[in-house]
Amino acid sequence: MATVTPPDTVTAVAVPEKRTPLVQMVWQGGTIIALAALILIFGVMSPSAFLSLGNLTNVLAQVAILTIIAAAQTMVMVTGHFDLSVGTTATLSGATASALMLSGLPVPLAIVLGLLAGLAVGMINGLLVAYLNISAIVATLATMTTIGGLAFIVTDGTTLYDMPESFFWIGQARPLGIPMPVIFAAVVALIVWVVLRYTTVGRRWYAVGGNPEVARLSGVNVRSNVFWAFALAGLASGLGGIVLVSRLSSASATSANDYMMLAVAAVFLGMTIANSGQANLGGTLVGVGIIGVLQNGLNIVGVNTYIQQVLTGVIIVGAVLLSSFKSKHR
Repeated sequence: MATVTPPDTVTAVAVPEKRTPLVQMVWQGGTIIALAALILIFGVMSPSAFLSLGNLTNVLAQVAILTIIAAAQTMVMVTGHFDLSVGTTATLSGATASALMLSGLPVPLAIVLGLLAGLAVGMINGLLVAYLNISAIVATLATMTTIGGLAFIVTDGTTLYDMPESFFWIGQARPLGIPMPVIFAAVVALIVWVVLRYTTVGRRWYAVGGNPEVARLSGVNVRSNVFWAFALAGLASGLGGIVLVSRLSSASATSANDYMMLAVAAVFLGMTIANSGQANLGGTLVGVGIIGVLQNGLNIVGVNTYIQQVLTGVIIVGAVLLSSFKSKHR
């Protein structure tokens, strides 16, 4: 009986998409190019106002608080989670420190207690997410709402002012012409960058964010690492809130609430820079730069605040889509 020889089996091999150097540069550095393009556009539209040294210093001062809070959000998002409470945490810390100063506590002690308030919120978030297995979105949404109410209780629904003059040094001093908030932001950014890039803690956080099960099987204590990422994010957010209150010379129950969405936008913009699609501090700083330049430039050319809010929302959606697309096609 004749045997039939089956036809040769053809195995399809996936060939990575080849990109030209120009396409690869745009693909990898599109966010940086967007920042450069914004600077160029606003520089051409209003060179005397936008490109002045005074305005550039003003941009840095404006984004300093956002940098601190976005760095806090970055630490959480590196672990694959999300913190909706960073803005209200900053508000509560600033309000707590201000209220304590007005009650007669020394400025240094009031600041420490304000920072501890931020740390406590972060630890609560870490406990809910890491040890009670509550979704980060749900947990931090709940704490955001609760903390927002606490901020109204602390301030009694009013604006706090007349804090001791020595407190304003934190947010208003200009050593060597550099605004103090910029110095605080640079220090926080440097610390977070070093931790994420050069320490075992940072490597563990990235491992947890990449695949928590694989990280666990590799000996990483996933719960502990997630807990401390949230805790330190709360502490950093608290610092941002205190610096903001010092800069504004007043504290209210909503002082820093809006920074949450801006921090999210900055981190997502930064995620488009990395091939892995993960959060990274360098990318976050570029995202902060885009938001700062965009807001400053639109203010200079006379675009109203409502349109700026719309553009911020569009930026977030675009950044999320691009980050997701890059993760699937890296």
